[in-house]
Amino acid sequence: MIINGTVIGENNSPFVIAEVGQAHDGSLGNAFAFVDVASACGVNAVKFQTHIASEESTVHEPWRIPFSRQDSSRYDYWKRMEFSSSQWLELKEYVEKKGLIFLSSPFSLKACDLLLDIGVEAWKVASGEMHNPQLINYLVGTNKPMILSTGLSPKSQVRQIVADVVTKGTSCAVLHCTTMYPTPPESVGLNVFESFCNLFDDIPVGISDHSGTIYPSVISAYQGASIFEVHLTLHEKMFGPDVSSSLTPEKLTDLVTGVNFAWRMRQSKVDKDSQLGDVVKEKTIFSRSIVANYSLKRGHKLSAADLGYKKPGGGLDYSEWDYLLGKKLVKDVSVDHILERSDVE
Repeated sequence: MIINGTVIGENNSPFVIAEVGQAHDGSLGNAFAFVDVASACGVNAVKFQTHIASEESTVHEPWRIPFSRQDSSRYDYWKRMEFSSSQWLELKEYVEKKGLIFLSSPFSLKACDLLLDIGVEAWKVASGEMHNPQLINYLVGTNKPMILSTGLSPKSQVRQIVADVVTKGTSCAVLHCTTMYPTPPESVGLNVFESFCNLFDDIPVGISDHSGTIYPSVISAYQGASIFEVHLTLHEKMFGPDVSSSLTPEKLTDLVTGVNFAWRMRQSKVDKDSQLGDVVKEKTIFSRSIVANYSLKRGHKLSAADLGYKKPGGGLDYSEWDYLLGKKLVKDVSVDHILERSDVE
């Protein structure tokens, strides 16, 4: 899969998405600040969520987490999260000015229209929208790459959606996701990620993690993950529904370093014998040689008491010990002299 010239796949360096989502709390200034921080962390893309309250919700929608002290309903909260088309364009241009890819998950057809108008390069489908065929069909029709989160979908549905998308000529990627905030270790389910790798061996597979740690991403990078999406918070005590499942800038920086390290390990298969040849100097330093325990004169017959086995290597190794016993020296040797066969008769 290619997004704005960036190739995403198992044989390419990890593609890391910093999910801002709604952490900006309706402030465009905050959104810009998140972009600055994400850029400094070394990610590839910054992702938001495009909400238009009247197009996606009603006053009857319940709270997932009743966290807001200023919104009387979930609908009011979505309303407060809205940006205008011009603001979205300004934000997108700022993301691209930072050399990053702008992404935003749409939650209505009107949100799709808005993002299409400002020139979004790819679609990120949120876990909850995988059950929205109206939106999925719209996105497929744009022929832009799609990244699919699977947190609320059984495998059968994921398989069907991927088949439909690919059949219609649209490239896509699948993200294993557990929709728990935060996700405990017992529920991360990297075995599910592995099953997706086996099921979709011809498309990128990654992880959208809500554990609030770097561990699932780093481990999955070694297992073959191509894309990594994690929530970003500016501080672990910030306000917002996703803070507990988010990474601080320091942790996000560590994640970027970690997944690249793990990817390089996966790409670099090691032949043990060849590697030992490459570290011959170190092997010599850590190895040992048979040495003289004392200063000895020419003609001295060597006994076990005369011999020691000490670092560095490079001389006779322990397999020559018995060979030296009873042999006479053909020259004077000093204490700790590294013995050679030529030193004895």
